[in-house]
Amino acid sequence: MRSLAPAILILGTRGIPAAHGGFETFAERLALHLAARGWRVGVYCQREVGRVGRGVSTRVWRGIDLITVEVAANGPVATLAFDALCAHDAASRGGVCLVLGYNGAVFLPYLRLRGAKILTNMDGIEWKRPKWPLPVRVFFWISEWIAAWSSHRLVADHPAIADHLATRRPRRAIATIAYGGEPIRSTSEAPIRMLGLEPDRFLVSIARIEPDNNVLTFVAAFSRRPRGARLVVLGKLDPENAYHRAVRAAAGEAVTFPGAIYEAATVQALRHHARAYLHGHTVGGTNPSLVEALWAGNAVIAHDNAFNRGTAGEGQFYFSDAAGCERAITAVLEDGEAVAAARRAARQRAADFSWDDVLNAYEVELRRLGGYPPMPVRTARASAAVSVPDVEPDRRRPAEAVAAERVR
Repeated sequence: MRSLAPAILILGTRGIPAAHGGFETFAERLALHLAARGWRVGVYCQREVGRVGRGVSTRVWRGIDLITVEVAANGPVATLAFDALCAHDAASRGGVCLVLGYNGAVFLPYLRLRGAKILTNMDGIEWKRPKWPLPVRVFFWISEWIAAWSSHRLVADHPAIADHLATRRPRRAIATIAYGGEPIRSTSEAPIRMLGLEPDRFLVSIARIEPDNNVLTFVAAFSRRPRGARLVVLGKLDPENAYHRAVRAAAGEAVTFPGAIYEAATVQALRHHARAYLHGHTVGGTNPSLVEALWAGNAVIAHDNAFNRGTAGEGQFYFSDAAGCERAITAVLEDGEAVAAARRAARQRAADFSWDDVLNAYEVELRRLGGYPPMPVRTARASAAVSVPDVEPDRRRPAEAVAAERVR
């Protein structure tokens, strides 16, 4: 017998409390939002161990069931093992399954055959990333198709992603829901002072140091001549990685590599006190780091593509090649009026990425897919950043099948 309380399981992340990236942050926010509104919420959490002991265990954190799954492996093997164990466990629980990303899509047909209702956030177009060797890109391409047809509903976080997914599934099966953020209006200068930086006299890049993120382009363009400012490049550098070695070799004395920083106060201070934020991503949808830069009121220097321009909007600085990147950096460092205008445009644009709107849009989707009562009208807010099409009927699932979901 179905519980009166709506139920959700979240799969596809390393777990919460968030400590790794955008999907974990989103999973934590959504889980807390739904738990506060009376949902039974379970989130799957990965734990890599030398030897499996308890296997699957559950503890409660702030009203949320954290379902910890042990895997005796590491790297990609651990991720696939974790996804398989999560799918197997989720099939025996009640609720709607929200899957974040499609890396474990190969296990979704099993989950659906067991009666689960599946809503999948399809993330970016992972198979287009040049960093992956051909076999991995083929795996992601196949996984994207499997996820597209094994899920009852798909979420695109950007209109350009929705356009891409429409080549896999009818548009009526796709909801477009952006990523959220919140304003950063003031922060201490202490974290940036500790890094030897001065407010408004540095540019910052916060991204994985990968070819498709254009970090080498930033570093080389910035280092071509003295700037009277610094460039701060956050992210892990591996001396065994050829691209990372090239980035270091291109860096002048004014480029700082503090490594990967996860402390929220430090990252917020770097955003808030930067002259501008550099965003070179070429593959993806609504990037969480770019949204956070808008909420921080950053002027933005971004690679000119549909994803970035569709998120940051007009009024920012865009480039298509190395020469354009250098021109944008020069303009940001020398034209105070243009920077002030870009900062105003960023804050105005940020209003399109409200966490309230995003979380409410997901709840609408989850309620409809799970057959739960709709949200009260007073809490179902509309947003220009959110589009929720009609639910596509599922003709393959027996009406009497029990919905199931699980979180990772």
